[in-house]
Amino acid sequence: METKTAKYTDWNKLIINGEWKDGSSSRDCVVENPYNNEVLTTFKYASKEDINEAYEAAEKAQEHWGASSAYERVELLEKVAALFEERREELVQLLVEESGSSQLKANVEVSCSIADLKEAAKYPLQMEASIRASAVPGKENRVYRDPIGVVGAITPWNWPLYLTIRVVAPAIATGNSIVVKSDSQTPITGGLIIAKLFEEAGLPKGVLNVLAADLEEVGDYFVEHPVPQVISFTGSTAAGRHVGSLAVKNVKKPALELGGNNALIVLDDADVDLAVSAAAFGKYMHSGQICIALNRIIVDRKIYDSFVEKFKAASIKIKAGNPAESDTIIGPLINRKQVDRALNLVEQSIGEGARIILKGEVNGNVVEPIILADVTNDMAVAQNEVFAPVAVIIPVDSEEEAIKVANGTPFGLSGAVYSGSIERGINVAKKIKTGMIHVNDQSINVEPNVPFGGEKLSGIGRYCGEWAIDEFTTVKWLSVQKQPREYPFS
Repeated sequence: METKTAKYTDWNKLIINGEWKDGSSSRDCVVENPYNNEVLTTFKYASKEDINEAYEAAEKAQEHWGASSAYERVELLEKVAALFEERREELVQLLVEESGSSQLKANVEVSCSIADLKEAAKYPLQMEASIRASAVPGKENRVYRDPIGVVGAITPWNWPLYLTIRVVAPAIATGNSIVVKSDSQTPITGGLIIAKLFEEAGLPKGVLNVLAADLEEVGDYFVEHPVPQVISFTGSTAAGRHVGSLAVKNVKKPALELGGNNALIVLDDADVDLAVSAAAFGKYMHSGQICIALNRIIVDRKIYDSFVEKFKAASIKIKAGNPAESDTIIGPLINRKQVDRALNLVEQSIGEGARIILKGEVNGNVVEPIILADVTNDMAVAQNEVFAPVAVIIPVDSEEEAIKVANGTPFGLSGAVYSGSIERGINVAKKIKTGMIHVNDQSINVEPNVPFGGEKLSGIGRYCGEWAIDEFTTVKWLSVQKQPREYPFS
């Protein structure tokens, strides 16, 4: 078999305890561009021994980092944010090549990452202690907020830069150390370049360690290792359930952001043109490979035909192809397995009675827009997170039915409601069981100062804003007896 030459030689090492080194596994990680299959880099996976070394280094480094000045941590995060902006062009290119991101999506991802870094730079000054009253004479109760220790983070391939920063930045800002196991499809943007920029900003060695490992070789060792106190996982619900159960079994705190089945409800008084525009963005951004992308579009039958017609017209205009071209919106899915999975869900749903409105071509890993209408909530494409540019449109006869359909899955991550009346939209939004929902908008929204997370099978915990501080810190009660205490016996 012909061995392909890797494009990048700078990203063929893991970083453990401040040292860029080869993994000690005998297995190779080969990272390919999902659009043209160009080999970007190859390196040796981490073994169990490497994972152990990373966690032990993180534990040792955390003692000093946790005791560092809050202002030192503020300065570091601000430096990293500035480096991200300076290296934007490089980061965008890597996201395009490694994850198949469009230019638009890659720039949005870099901007979101910078925003989270800047928000995290505030956290060291928000870790406040408090003094509480006591029922015991002469006693003072103090409550301290401390770093939780070492964080183990398993990060995904779809928004690799941002979804890794979303964990790394608050963990480090609050005085923790961290070991990142990046997805083997996106180890550069999902960890290695992040570690490099933190290193350039002056982060002490061992505070941030990044590796990739073959699950067949290391099994559950990354989660079950005795050192980490928090296991952060972003990915599928099936995998998240397993990770979460292992974390709890080993008395670790799980922070889980899992799958979604996000719905856009278009009420009968909605502006159809505006709703169509929102739906197209919420469906096709990053080829639908976003946990908060629209999976179901629920439309009142009074405006259903008009919506379907206009949505089809909008979808036909969406350019699919090479993500390196500036006007491409839909790039490749991450791999052929994802393509086949999506197409199988489409064919299964057509067999269940869905009506095909638009069936775009499939070229390699690039899937052009596919639209299914007359979908019911029990069909395969409605009950599964498709993670592809497949639009699922469900007709309903009332507001009440729309709410029932939206809530008719075990997921609750994001969603949206479109209405001509903001108050009506708010009232409907409040009835949807989800962690995040948006009125007169679509479901893909991320801001650094508001809670990000889901309900039901979509996860446990919240990222971003002050809620991130809660995830990565712990509180300690310390009481001080300032005068002799009288006891009932001695």
